[in-house]
Amino acid sequence: MRGRRHHESFSKQTNMTPVSLPLNRSISTQNRQAIGLLAGSGRFPIVFAEKARSLGIPVVCVGVRYEAAPELAGMVHRFYWAGVARMGRMIRCFKREKVERIVMAGKITKAVMHTPWRMLSLLPDWRTIRFWYRRKPDNRDDTLLLRMIDEFRMDGMHFESALDHCPELLASPGLLTHRKPTVSEEADIAFGWELAKAMGRLDVGQSVAVKEKAVLAVEAIEGTDQAISRAGTLCRAGDFVVVKVAKPQQDMRFDVPTIGCTTIETMHRSGGRVLAVEAAKTIILDQDKTVALANRYGITIVALS
Repeated sequence: MRGRRHHESFSKQTNMTPVSLPLNRSISTQNRQAIGLLAGSGRFPIVFAEKARSLGIPVVCVGVRYEAAPELAGMVHRFYWAGVARMGRMIRCFKREKVERIVMAGKITKAVMHTPWRMLSLLPDWRTIRFWYRRKPDNRDDTLLLRMIDEFRMDGMHFESALDHCPELLASPGLLTHRKPTVSEEADIAFGWELAKAMGRLDVGQSVAVKEKAVLAVEAIEGTDQAISRAGTLCRAGDFVVVKVAKPQQDMRFDVPTIGCTTIETMHRSGGRVLAVEAAKTIILDQDKTVALANRYGITIVALS
């Protein structure tokens, strides 16, 4: 994110006017208590909004600017934009709509906090500044997100898991594709599984890429796709294994491991051959399309307990 784009976007955020759907909501939908959606990037916020609408649950969405998909505005009951460093605005938007329950969906690019002149480029509000400089042990994902949940709780809002409403997104155990892993790939899966769990326990990342029991890449702040791409650069022969698991202490309200078509496309470009995920703890977006794409490329997807 470029500093000037942030400055231009955040200067417009004093306008509290929401984006509304056309007046085609049913009476039963209007009378149901709205649920808040704090939306980051990717397909997950869109899938959640679609599921909530099918259940007749009105959604008030606050989309993180430059992360959330603009089409969300036409899929929810109310929609607001907020900058990633505008926690006070997020809370005010939800309070304005009398939201008490909130779910998080989608990825937030954490690397933005390391951009030059971040105070000028992000223009954090007072609530975020107070949050950021309040004493905390570290800036790992769980630390930041759990403290953010506590911040919202002070205003009477609590977070729940988006998967409570769409549990069908979680991977079922078993082989999901036509191609089975070879004996050597199974050994790499077992090797990578222990490493990924150890990294998750440390709250470093959720994915590792391995080949012949050698570590090619460990996911950190860059995210899974870039870690896979880095593995492809370091392993020009390809045919490596990617293991993506939940943290041993996984909080299902946020940062749940997620794969989809984009993951498979990245695997294909980088030369990955096997993607092993944790059953019942990993979201598979657009599962039919994701599996079909993996089959087309000859990539194995397996979900293990």
